[in-house]
Formats: sequence, structure tokens, C-alpha cells
Amino acid sequence: MDDLRAKILDVFNPAAIAALATLTERGLPWVRLVVVGAAPDLTLGFVTSLGSRKVAQMRANPEVHLTAGGGTLEQMGRPYVQVEGRAAVLTDPAVKRAHWRDELTAYFSGPDDPDYAVVAIKPRRIEYWTFDAMTPQVWEAPAA
Repeated sequence: MDDLRAKILDVFNPAAIAALATLTERGLPWVRLVVVGAAPDLTLGFVTSLGSRKVAQMRANPEVHLTAGGGTLEQMGRPYVQVEGRAAVLTDPAVKRAHWRDELTAYFSGPDDPDYAVVAIKPRRIEYWTFDAMTPQVWEAPAA
């Protein structure tokens, strides 16, 4: 694994609170917090309610932007990432079971809950920022 990929994955280890931006039906940005994890291939994922506004917005326009890292006020100076990507809402039972955690029982009845969904974000570009540099290190997905 290359050094930049490892540094990006570290921002999401074990998971990160991130600001996720989507576009409303009027084409205006809307940002909310989500808890995101990352796979070794840099696919990002989080769980959500199938009936949520963000799901409706991502189905209408799957282009998203996500910002994660930076730490708390006491930890300011930790690296953070800016992610440009495309979201997919997944309801496949195997995917839902693979992402299930017992903590989710506060929101869903179980991995087969019809309102439980997984969102996967395939990044096109990730900027890795540190507070001691004026420009980011950039990871870009290979051209398809």
C-alpha cells in the first residue's frame, strides 16, 4: 500500500465523523454529519435510514463531497481529507449484514430492517491536508 493511501485510511481508522454534502431538490448544498469507515480500496461507507433526506438527495444526484478528520479543538492540527465522489445506496441483504453493528439497534430492528441501508462512496479525488502545508497531497482514482 502506498504511503498516501495509508495516511488517508488512518483518518478513517476505525471510523470518523464526517460532514457529507449533497444537493437538495432545488440544487442547493445540504451538509450533515455521518460516521464513515473506509475499505482498503478507499471506498467509504456509512449506514443510514432508507427514508432519509440524504438518501432521496443521493438518488436524485449521486455526486457528493465529504470532509473528515482534523480532530477536536484540543487535537487541531491532525490531518483531514476532502473527498469528491459518487454515492450508491445499497440494500442488498448481504451488504447490510456485513455492515451491521449491535450499536445500530438504537435505530434499526436488525440487519433485515427494511429502513436500514448502506451508502458506499467511490471517491474520484481525495485531498489529504495537514496544517503544516499550504497544498494537499492528492489521490485520484484511476481512469475507468
